[in-house]
Amino acid sequence: MNVTISGHHLEVTPALREFVHTKLERVLRHFDQVVDIQVLLTVEKNKEKDRRQKAEITVRVKGRDIFVEQQHEDMYAAIDQLMDKLDRQVVRHKDKLQGHQHESAKRINAMDDAA
Repeated sequence: MNVTISGHHLEVTPALREFVHTKLERVLRHFDQVVDIQVLLTVEKNKEKDRRQKAEITVRVKGRDIFVEQQHEDMYAAIDQLMDKLDRQVVRHKDKLQGHQHESAKRINAMDDAA
């Protein structure tokens, strides 16, 4: 698994990098079939003169890409909320995969019983 963390108008400090890796461990506990992860941390300057922190993540799993983005005034809060969203999407994706595999097993058992 390849994890890429990059910043746009922001220097990715070791503390930010460690925070992202710590939060990713929780997501990877639910689903370990991840191929690639790309994290983009951005600081946007709006016309309102307030700085918005934006975190985006793209997780490549077999058969699908999961994309999540989150904005907040604080980068750490944006990353935290991003990982909560990502966790929900990964669990939903895992449930869909398990649901389809379960139906296949039922069909196999039904065919064995008929024979």
